[in-house]
Amino acid sequence: MSGEKPTTVVIGAGPAGLTAAYALAKQSLPVQVFEADKVVGGISQTVERDGWRFDIGGHRFFTKVPEVEALWHEILPEEDFLLRPRMSRIYYRGKLFDYPLKAMNALRNLGVWEAVRCVASYTAARIRPPKDQSHFEGWVSARFGWRLYSIFFKTYTEKVWGMPATALQADWAAQRIKNLSLSSAVMNALMPKRNQKDIASLIEEFQYPKYGPGMMWERCTEHVEKLGGTVALQTWVKTVHRDPETKKVTAVDIADATGERRVPLDHLISSMPLSELVLAMEPAADHDAILAAKDLHYRDFLTVALVVPQEFSFPDNWIYIHDPHVKVGRIQNFGSWSPYMVKDGRTCLGMEYFVFENDEMWVKSDEDLVAFATAELERLGLVKEGAVETGYVVRMPKAYPTYDETYQRNVEVLRAWLDANVTNAHPVGRNGMHRYNNADHSMMTALLTAENIASGTTHDVWEVNVEEEYHEEKSTSDSGAAKGTGRSAPVIPRQARVDAPSTADVDR
Repeated sequence: MSGEKPTTVVIGAGPAGLTAAYALAKQSLPVQVFEADKVVGGISQTVERDGWRFDIGGHRFFTKVPEVEALWHEILPEEDFLLRPRMSRIYYRGKLFDYPLKAMNALRNLGVWEAVRCVASYTAARIRPPKDQSHFEGWVSARFGWRLYSIFFKTYTEKVWGMPATALQADWAAQRIKNLSLSSAVMNALMPKRNQKDIASLIEEFQYPKYGPGMMWERCTEHVEKLGGTVALQTWVKTVHRDPETKKVTAVDIADATGERRVPLDHLISSMPLSELVLAMEPAADHDAILAAKDLHYRDFLTVALVVPQEFSFPDNWIYIHDPHVKVGRIQNFGSWSPYMVKDGRTCLGMEYFVFENDEMWVKSDEDLVAFATAELERLGLVKEGAVETGYVVRMPKAYPTYDETYQRNVEVLRAWLDANVTNAHPVGRNGMHRYNNADHSMMTALLTAENIASGTTHDVWEVNVEEEYHEEKSTSDSGAAKGTGRSAPVIPRQARVDAPSTADVDR
């Protein structure tokens, strides 16, 4: 394109896309954002229905990245942030267990006899550990015993990933559980002053926009537009045009309620799924790139938000459901995130289901899903029969990029093709880079990309660390520890997918 200032098109108005747009607009660079949904925020949106507001999952605002922390407070004024207590518990057999686990609470809930059986199971595993520790189940049960594994690890893990724990690799368990062991957990509970030097704990409070995380991106959109940028909703990018000779993207074809049109550009920032970006190219990408794009997969997500009287509220942000007889994986209490999300005398409980698009749960009608979630909530004993007043359903496709045996090779193929054929196309964010990351990591990739465009820097956003340290952990020692911004995910065997975890042997 001609002109002094390069024009950038951004695909997607989630945290990554809007962060990039805002950073460019602050440099007085022309930027246009196209978002297929009717609201901004992507997976960080806050859905509003009939005056109720609820999240797609929970979004704690805590980061170890100072640039992201500063940006949050640049977008939203201090009075729009709440400081909220962090609280999560585990539901098992009608009891709520503190998380992280506390010895006395666990003993009281399990009962003396079950506790003895857990210790006996642990002892047996130490004397004769499972022969196969190559998978999640073998690795964890070798370190905690079968009974503790089945209570606190098996069911929720299988719900999240949709397959038996024997199909998940052991090295993911090692990353997630790290140095935790039964002996260290018990010693820390009994003698905390003496044994806390090397034990990671979780943050006790976090920031949260009073009307939910979507408030951040709604306000960011306003800033972008005040600075001269545009954000178009319900607008789909249908085709990405490239010039094989210059090796650049030249334009995108978009479609909205008024029809289709072509938008020329100098740079393209994409937070749409990496696979869809490559498949939208015209002329088409080469055969290997197309095969790699079609071979990337996702785990999908839906929330059923149920309105109940305040008496059925609980102090947790969410509760993990370790009950194999229900499909719900977590239950959010949106009133515990912020009182501004709910109405007086009522709260809203978000029943979260980890699903595959077009599976049995996904294709149920909203009415059937509300009835199904209501029945599960009553079965768990968290509300009395007839307490649910109304409900709402939100489906979120492609919520979690799946790491299967071929994903890494596929991503490398797509990266190489993009680098060689469209040098001005910049993938950012979770789906844009097919990385199971947090919002602050997504924002950092966008900030660096915007700086590359505005200032000619050469940051490699693929080098932004995603594995070193989970963002909600804090350490009481080693102030020089790595400050990663992401989290790990298991590699999913292709043939292991199931629609629901097996209930076999849960009480073994």
